[in-house]
Amino acid sequence: MRRPDRLPRLAALALLLAGCASQSRTPPVTAAGSVERLDPALDALVPRDARVERLAGGFAWAEGPAWRKDGGYLLFSDAPHNTMWRWKEGEGLSIFLRPAGYTGTNPPGRELGSNGITIDASGAVVYADHGNRLVTRLVDSNFTKRTIAERYQGKRFNSPNDLVFRSNGDLYFTDPPYGLAGQDSDPAKELSFNGVYRVTPSGEVTLLTRELTRPNGIAFSPDERTLYVANSDADHAVWMAYDVNEDGTIANGRVLFDATPLAKQGKPGLPDGMKVDRAGNLFAGGPGGVLVITPQGKHLGTIVTGQPTANCAWGDDGSTLYMTANDQLFRIRLTTRGARF
Repeated sequence: MRRPDRLPRLAALALLLAGCASQSRTPPVTAAGSVERLDPALDALVPRDARVERLAGGFAWAEGPAWRKDGGYLLFSDAPHNTMWRWKEGEGLSIFLRPAGYTGTNPPGRELGSNGITIDASGAVVYADHGNRLVTRLVDSNFTKRTIAERYQGKRFNSPNDLVFRSNGDLYFTDPPYGLAGQDSDPAKELSFNGVYRVTPSGEVTLLTRELTRPNGIAFSPDERTLYVANSDADHAVWMAYDVNEDGTIANGRVLFDATPLAKQGKPGLPDGMKVDRAGNLFAGGPGGVLVITPQGKHLGTIVTGQPTANCAWGDDGSTLYMTANDQLFRIRLTTRGARF
């Protein structure tokens, strides 16, 4: 999602970088946020004594977290500051990749770095390169990048935002205009729409839908028969559900949950990044924090961060939810576990 319009937190970043330039640091973990319970069923997922903990702060817009099992650490993005961060228990925060995106002299907008991050079946880091308007795979041995997809029918993507792998190796991703300075009216925008795509391991790109004004977060149900896509539009703030056909395309789009009334109430944030637990419940960044929504579209409650919440990721043994919200990184320990853990 696009960060809220405000001045960059340059002073905070300077302090943060000073502590991380030569070695990692471990900031104190502090209690923050709360849990809003709307249905008793939430107690089976979020324990009554669960605490929202603040792990780090001072970013411009924290985004796209992903847990790397083979290293036991979290990666997340700060797109405006062109940095991919690493956070590990006992070690704290350190720079993983910088620059994480654009390296030229004529940037397309203010969000130059990585956005959504995921890990492929081999353990490699794959991410939406917001600043370069493509999807890329990182080669850890020498920190070079290999482009997975950058065009549809010869035209450059807008600014890929979030992404998820299907178990057969197909990669699904969203492409809103947030990385372009003028967004939909930007002269550099080559596609007339904002799409959801699939790219196969062989590199074939398929447009799945162009019906959403601001496609953003994306996730599969545990059985991969349903694809969820967030629409971060204040006038149509919804999570969509689509049936996944045998050939990998999608059909039968319907609104799973409409958060437009929550956005109109002034709750911070819009539908954004999300993850799914083993039972198929969505943990979705949206108005108020991370909303917990059943596969049937019932809102059980919200993990309240007090900030516009961009995304979340399962980590540790799969029962810890890490959350990127505005300029901060949070976590909460749950009873449920993430799908694929």
